[in-house]
Amino acid sequence: MAAVITMVIPVLMSRDVSLSLQFYGKLGFDLDFKDDIVHPRYAGVSRDGVALHLQWQDAVHWQNTLDRPAYRFAVRDLDGLHGDFTARGVATPDGDSPWARPADTPWGTREFHLRDQDGNCLQFYAVD
Repeated sequence: MAAVITMVIPVLMSRDVSLSLQFYGKLGFDLDFKDDIVHPRYAGVSRDGVALHLQWQDAVHWQNTLDRPAYRFAVRDLDGLHGDFTARGVATPDGDSPWARPADTPWGTREFHLRDQDGNCLQFYAVD
């Protein structure tokens, strides 16, 4: 039998995992686990079969903020998801990014972007 990769789970940097859990909870993610009940430093969340892990990082790891990955999420009903995030107070349609609300991109997708409190870029794009 050939080896098969079945999933990838991004690990996002976090200055405060408890605050990150609150933010991702507002996005509709459920807590899967955390390593400590009071002061978590590593935790997992999921929504609609998509999992993310959140890991505390020491201040020295935040010095290079220019080389941060973006996380792309394929979404059915992009406008509905944006409306949900807006109602939860997480998305700001009047933000300073041209992608703060759903829009058609020059590269042929329809998407919107937001950042969590640690600056992790979350990009949501429409799929059929």
